[in-house]
Amino acid sequence: MVVGNPKEFAIEAGITEVYPRLSLRALGFFVIHIKGRIYGVREPDATLLANSFDAVDRRIEQRGQHNMLSARTTSAQKIVEAFCTARHGEFTQSQRFLGMSLAQFERDVYAREIMWAPDGDEAFDDGSYILQFDEGNEVRLIAFVNQSALAETVSTVSEQWLDANIYYEVLSRWKTAFEEDWRVAIRKLHPSAS
Repeated sequence: MVVGNPKEFAIEAGITEVYPRLSLRALGFFVIHIKGRIYGVREPDATLLANSFDAVDRRIEQRGQHNMLSARTTSAQKIVEAFCTARHGEFTQSQRFLGMSLAQFERDVYAREIMWAPDGDEAFDDGSYILQFDEGNEVRLIAFVNQSALAETVSTVSEQWLDANIYYEVLSRWKTAFEEDWRVAIRKLHPSAS
């Protein structure tokens, strides 16, 4: 199931096996398309889908809150460099990240859920990262694949600006479609539960 336009932004998921427990939901894959590129592992047994479903649900609930003032006028490459250095690199205690201390930068990234992917499961074991910034009436997505060298990582960056209504509509439509597919599959698996 693909929701959205893969050449701009889309979410795709596939269900291989379903589970009635909400903490599992299903085995399958969850990938994100940005500018025609796929981020995530697109294999039938890539991940359990509960984390990805819950991450989409939280994004919808927190619409407009995924923002970082210091990122508004900063290039995607500079944001990726700061993010990767803070997360995986070597740095000095006095180093600044988009004008912030490491503690403030990390607090903003995590408290505002700037990092959409990886979402806590194996869905993005290909090294993909997706950062989301709510910028007024637009959403800015920055995606990249973490490599062994920062210069190689920066070369994988894709950036997409979308109308916020279109972006959140894709998330809502995907959530509804996935939940319905999951419910139908559960009813087939357990007909007496209907």
